[in-house]
Amino acid sequence: MGEAAAHAAVLVAAALTAALTLFSGFGLGTLLFPVFRVAAGASLPAAVAATAVVHLANNLFKVAHFAREARRPVILRFGLPAIAASVAGALLLESMDAGAPLREWSAGGRSFAITPLGLAMGGLFVLFAALEVAPAARDLAFPERMLPLGGLLSGFLGGISGHQGALRAAFLARAGLTAAGFIGTSAVIASMVDVARLSVYGLKGGAAIPWSLVGAGILGAFLGVRGAAGFVRGGKVTIRGVQIATAVMLAIFGVGLAAGIL
Repeated sequence: MGEAAAHAAVLVAAALTAALTLFSGFGLGTLLFPVFRVAAGASLPAAVAATAVVHLANNLFKVAHFAREARRPVILRFGLPAIAASVAGALLLESMDAGAPLREWSAGGRSFAITPLGLAMGGLFVLFAALEVAPAARDLAFPERMLPLGGLLSGFLGGISGHQGALRAAFLARAGLTAAGFIGTSAVIASMVDVARLSVYGLKGGAAIPWSLVGAGILGAFLGVRGAAGFVRGGKVTIRGVQIATAVMLAIFGVGLAAGIL
């Protein structure tokens, strides 16, 4: 894909995924990662890192609006374990990327390689696709005493692939937060995790991050958030429809990633 086309693809994808986040509650980073991976031709770690930068910028925008409603005790009990675990997950991401292919195969004159990292991340995409449409998962919540455990689990997944939002929401759902408090607390924690994992990604391979595309992604994300408000008020999009479409896209990409096609 040419440079101009790649920038356009990232900008449009970021705008759409940021808008979808308002409808479904699904993370911007989850759907933006495949775009950096395919359209930008980035390596897995570079695609994760590029997505994390856009994710951080979007969260900082939320923090600027809802920081006053964020609950410090919840941030400390959940966020501090999440930071430590995200560093461990980011380091694991780097070590898995260096592993030798598990198996190689060919089809249609092309060769593909199944790698440990691709298999692990593909499995995560399929798992989160299933969680997105499973009725029981939508009502999943945990007692407040389990906040530190939730921080460890969501932070670790965030460090590996950026998949932290769904699990974090499940643990914060019973923390006694108001709607604004939930947004502010979640945004502060997510920003902390993003900074922690980006410090690892930058030390290991910052030069590989496609920074000009990251800029396009940040611009697109903010445009998407602003533009989606009219659709929400007009009732033109159903949450269930977005959830199903998101799950299908994630499952397809997850299988392709695990098989070494993407």
